[in-house]
Amino acid sequence: MIQYVDMKQEHVSQVSALEQLCFSHPWSENSVAAELDNPLSLWIVALEGDAVVGYVGSQTVLGEADMMNLAVVPLYRRKGVGAALVSCLIQRLKAAEVYSLTLEVRASNDGAKSLYHKLGFEQIGRRPNYYSGPKEDALILRKEWQL
Repeated sequence: MIQYVDMKQEHVSQVSALEQLCFSHPWSENSVAAELDNPLSLWIVALEGDAVVGYVGSQTVLGEADMMNLAVVPLYRRKGVGAALVSCLIQRLKAAEVYSLTLEVRASNDGAKSLYHKLGFEQIGRRPNYYSGPKEDALILRKEWQL
């Protein structure tokens, strides 16, 4: 059974390894660890036993949150882990009186775009050439809710 909990120090190395696996410009282990001490950050991990099978991270300023990264171990994709992570994050943000969540997604990432649209995110903009490795536009998606 997968549990969704706040990221702790013992999860950092696994989160960093998942960053390395999933992203062309991954966060370093030190950068991930620094989020534990950042009062603006909220990172949640999906655990099966002691194994991190996914995570989501955000930073909040003045009631608005930005999703930093979302990643799921390939074997666990398309099984609801990503949706559960984002939903858990939104519930935690609502409880903290945050009223919106914004993110960037690669224009070609149809799987992620589908997930976000199913969760109620809407495209509000585009950042040309935002990503490198390969170079690509980012779509800016946002979800707002009532407190």
